[in-house]
Amino acid sequence: MTIRMWDLAAAEPDRRFSPHCWRAKMALAHKGLEVETIPWRFTEKETIAFSGQGLVPVILDDGKEVHDSWAIGCYLDERYPERAPLFACEQAKALAYAFKFWVETAVHGPIFRGVVLDIHGSLDEKDKGYFRASREKRAGKPLEEIAANPKQAVADLRGALTPVRSALVQQPYVCGSAPAFADYILFGAFQWARAISPLRLLEPDDPVYAWRERMLDLHGGLARNAKAYPVWA
Repeated sequence: MTIRMWDLAAAEPDRRFSPHCWRAKMALAHKGLEVETIPWRFTEKETIAFSGQGLVPVILDDGKEVHDSWAIGCYLDERYPERAPLFACEQAKALAYAFKFWVETAVHGPIFRGVVLDIHGSLDEKDKGYFRASREKRAGKPLEEIAANPKQAVADLRGALTPVRSALVQQPYVCGSAPAFADYILFGAFQWARAISPLRLLEPDDPVYAWRERMLDLHGGLARNAKAYPVWA
């Protein structure tokens, strides 16, 4: 049975830009599972009310509902242990959990500052008011102030990536010789930007750039073939 997944979309239904949804989609592809993605927008809370909350990703697998990208990754390994693991062991899962929080602070923050106005501009009209109000409340300033210095945002991102860059000089993936869930956590952030903005985050001589290229080609080019900006081609 095909798994159904509610996936954040911009005004264009095939422009899917949530970093958390991309984690889940890459994890599902890693497991070799068939998935039907359903475009969902910020103000369509009623369509996922069955999950008991109002955020995506949400999956429905043979009647079983799971929400939150981390919970989905854990569920997939528990439900489908015979398929390629997302976590090699409990220690790897614990490290990936810590890595998740690092990505969500050190990486998501500067990317958000760089692309926030592009996100707002790409949204369906019904979502723009919600997005502006919720993000300005969270940041304590207008979107235009958040986005005032994209060059600095890119510089901050590149600096934050130093630990990962050092590892990727020695190994092809964050998780070593093959990708796993920690790779998908970080890659979701780059696919978020790629889907929604022409802002160039990396230079071609950066080991993180080469890693991102490998990630784009995984699973039959799932991410590379998604709607995105040409600068990222």
